[in-house]
Amino acid sequence: MTTTSESTATPLTTYLPSAEFVKNAAIPSMAAYDALCKEAETDYEGYWGRLANELLSWKQPFTQVLDESNTPFFKWFADGKLNASYNCLDRNVEKGLGNKTAIIFEADGGEVTKITYKELLDKVSQIANGLRGMGVKKGDRVVIYISMSIDGVAAMQACARIGATHSVVFGGFSAQSLRDRVEDTGAVAVITADHQVRGGKLLPLKSIVDEALALGGCDSVKNVLVVKRSGSEIAMTAGRDTWMDDVVAGQSLLCEPEWVEAEHPLFLLYTSGSTGKPKGVQHSTGGYLLHAALTTKWTFDLKADDVFWCTADIGWVTGHTYITYGPLALGGTEIVFEGVPTYPDAGRFWKMIQDHKCTVFYTAPTAIRSLIKAAEAKDSVHPKSYDLSSLRLLGSVGEPINPAAWEWYYKHVGGSRCPIVDTFWQTETGGHMITPHARCHAHDSRFLHFALPWNPGSHRGRNWQGCAKRTRRHSGCQTPMAFHDPQYLGRP
Repeated sequence: MTTTSESTATPLTTYLPSAEFVKNAAIPSMAAYDALCKEAETDYEGYWGRLANELLSWKQPFTQVLDESNTPFFKWFADGKLNASYNCLDRNVEKGLGNKTAIIFEADGGEVTKITYKELLDKVSQIANGLRGMGVKKGDRVVIYISMSIDGVAAMQACARIGATHSVVFGGFSAQSLRDRVEDTGAVAVITADHQVRGGKLLPLKSIVDEALALGGCDSVKNVLVVKRSGSEIAMTAGRDTWMDDVVAGQSLLCEPEWVEAEHPLFLLYTSGSTGKPKGVQHSTGGYLLHAALTTKWTFDLKADDVFWCTADIGWVTGHTYITYGPLALGGTEIVFEGVPTYPDAGRFWKMIQDHKCTVFYTAPTAIRSLIKAAEAKDSVHPKSYDLSSLRLLGSVGEPINPAAWEWYYKHVGGSRCPIVDTFWQTETGGHMITPHARCHAHDSRFLHFALPWNPGSHRGRNWQGCAKRTRRHSGCQTPMAFHDPQYLGRP
């Protein structure tokens, strides 16, 4: 089906999902979407309260959903208590998913490690007990400077387990950037690795931590925990640095979670600082975890047998929400990848999808565009050279995806059968705000549902159910969200 945008006179192709996909979608129709919106509009607090109880487990149930008494400092589920690590790990083990694979980790060199929910819980508990033994407690801050790995995810979960607020710093940042974040958080500990491996190269991590701490202003750091990635000899400062293997040695596999208030800070994550001093964004436990789980469930239509792959780094918010928390909170199986998409060649992503039978793939337009160029230059790294039949849903994140890249992604990666969810959000929101389980073209006011037709390159969609988003035009009137206009939320 082809439509034409009135403002640009550009022909647009509209794609239809399969009847089978529509039938099994979490939100299968516009009527289902509208029903959720009506519920939210009719009983806003009841809507979010229902979802919070359905998707999360609470040690102490909340009695108030939203506290608006001190605007703009809104509080969600303030008198409830929970633990993010318990919700991601223990709960799934208790449901009988202990032997289900939680993470499929592929190292830069191609080595594959799988870890089940029970094994991940044990690992997290031992790290958490080790941190507690060092005196790290609820409310302390821990900086994590590590590569993509099971250890990185486990470190984040361990901090959450004891109520310590983690702040992950992207492994490619400099010593100065790391130092600034350590100082600003007042971190009592740093978790890192001896090295990271990317594109066949051994890159330093621990030495950069040493350099950062030597720059001054980091006196709050009492302990540095070092994961052995390369096993190469590195400098260790006596009384401060400890190998992670030694930290967890002999630690119990049982670690009682620290039950925290829903508003307790789960993590701090800093913006890149490209327009000034990096700003720390803080996300609380209850509201954030609900949003992470709900957007993973609805946007990605996550099923029990899916193999989900978000290619982002845990140093960014995408990796927090759609690697460390969202998929695990739903008991999903996910892929974690240490390397880069072009090593040993530009077919790496496609080979991994083929090898691990990935069903839901979420990556950035920048990666897609670079892989298009490589595929057009060399057939052996073209998606057509791999079996990608396991895929059923594709996602895009990071910036708007241009129509040409969308079409290529849809045709060559998705086999002209996989819906594409192009997601709009940012560090400050913690999760999706506009997503094509609704889609519309930039110059077309019609919204197209995830289980209905969609258009290439349309980086927008309907309001997220329960998010009363509006656009303030220059006239001051309010209209439904439009991507090219200033945006704000009508409700917290």
